[in-house]
Amino acid sequence: MACRSDRLNELMALGREASRALRRGLSRLLSDPAPIAYHGRASSIVASGAEARRPIGQAPPRDGTPPEVRPSRGLDYELELGVYIGAPSRQGRPIPIGEAADHTFGVCLLNDWSARDIQAWEYQPLGPFLSKNFATSVSPWVVTAEALEPFRVAPRARPEGDPAPLPYLNSPSDQAEGGYAIGMEAWVSTAGMRASGLRPTRLSRADASDLYWAIGQMIAHHGSGGCGLNSGDLLGSGTVSGPERREAGCLLEIAVRGAEPVRLPSSETRSFLEDGDEVVLTARCEREGYVGIGLGECRGIVSPAA
Repeated sequence: MACRSDRLNELMALGREASRALRRGLSRLLSDPAPIAYHGRASSIVASGAEARRPIGQAPPRDGTPPEVRPSRGLDYELELGVYIGAPSRQGRPIPIGEAADHTFGVCLLNDWSARDIQAWEYQPLGPFLSKNFATSVSPWVVTAEALEPFRVAPRARPEGDPAPLPYLNSPSDQAEGGYAIGMEAWVSTAGMRASGLRPTRLSRADASDLYWAIGQMIAHHGSGGCGLNSGDLLGSGTVSGPERREAGCLLEIAVRGAEPVRLPSSETRSFLEDGDEVVLTARCEREGYVGIGLGECRGIVSPAA
């Protein structure tokens, strides 16, 4: 691990793809002029290579029966950037958008493992709890903010009709270069694929510039109410997804909520992850005229529920 993180916050910064899978259920959230977030569980952060044990929780009731407590049947990954806070902020003092970059130490890869069936039952009215607090995997390498400077780009334009950011989240410099040219990929291998000598297969490829909310906006919003940020705090970007289905950053989106399972080279199919599946996230900063920088790997194998 690069540092000790005492706080984890997960933001729904939302890639361009999010509307396809979520807009029906989260229409208000997706039209809000500010990022949506929840507080995660820092004790569940694990380094790349650690297993992700299938969680147990309440599943939605069926036909009037009580909720069932059982292992999740909707285990998923999320392709994300992790943002480490460097310089702390003072409690009670908001972070202006123009100063947000001063608090960014660097980024890593982050897999926000998610139990979708549990999440669907518990996320209203306060948000995820048991569906998100069992494991969050991070890559062992941190690419510093200084190293990322050559790869700063303009975030992609918002869809027509979406509200503009409020003034405290809007600055000309952030609109001009608040995004990052970081190509991000998610790969999977099943136990059957490994036994047959088959290589992992790529599920998706997206770019960090597709994030709906830029990193500076996330930090500014987090501190806007006076919350103090500490050195080593970790922010999750939310799923990084692009406009095409092949750019979706989680199985919920790729398999369209299970309606269109993904077919793998082993002839297996996946709507959600099964025990023994290994997810590997990779990323690389690339821009013409500059030497690329890799973010390493963030990997984890799903193990059976306890």
